[in-house]
Amino acid sequence: MAIGSTIHTFDVQLADTDRGVYEDYSLRAARHPSETDAYMLTRVLAYGLEHTEGIAFGGSVSSTEEPAVIARDLTGAITSWIEVGAPDADRLHHATRLADRVVVYTHRDPAKVMAPWADKRIHRAEDVRVFSFDPEFIATAAPLLERRNTVSITVTEQTLYLTLNGTTLTTAVHEHAIV
Repeated sequence: MAIGSTIHTFDVQLADTDRGVYEDYSLRAARHPSETDAYMLTRVLAYGLEHTEGIAFGGSVSSTEEPAVIARDLTGAITSWIEVGAPDADRLHHATRLADRVVVYTHRDPAKVMAPWADKRIHRAEDVRVFSFDPEFIATAAPLLERRNTVSITVTEQTLYLTLNGTTLTTAVHEHAIV
């Protein structure tokens, strides 16, 4: 018998002063058995850091049709394609043809994530943004995840203050451009 996904809930208070976004919302995230805590936490952070009208979790971890997080306008058109982890160049090429904004959030070393993209064809590669966190941030925060989580995300001057289940951590949000 196959093991099913585990549902995690997140009650989130978001204060992104850099973008002027202030929201309280609840998320239900289905965690596939192959998904790590680090990946799921990065996915939840990407959702918060990109929070906008029409944002939602995309398909499953193994889905090739949608990214981890996606935003659509009222017509259903994709406005933001938000990948998590280390997508391949073909996936980014496909994404840039479908969405105006393509973003990658990674919990891994960004240089290693972007290295396989070198000399690969990515439509509008100069517009793709890659965001990462300080090296130990996700590794320290991921073990704090529970099935029910209380989260506060505050962003100011590219610094992320995360309070996860009573523990507060800080990291810079590093932005990288594909060269």
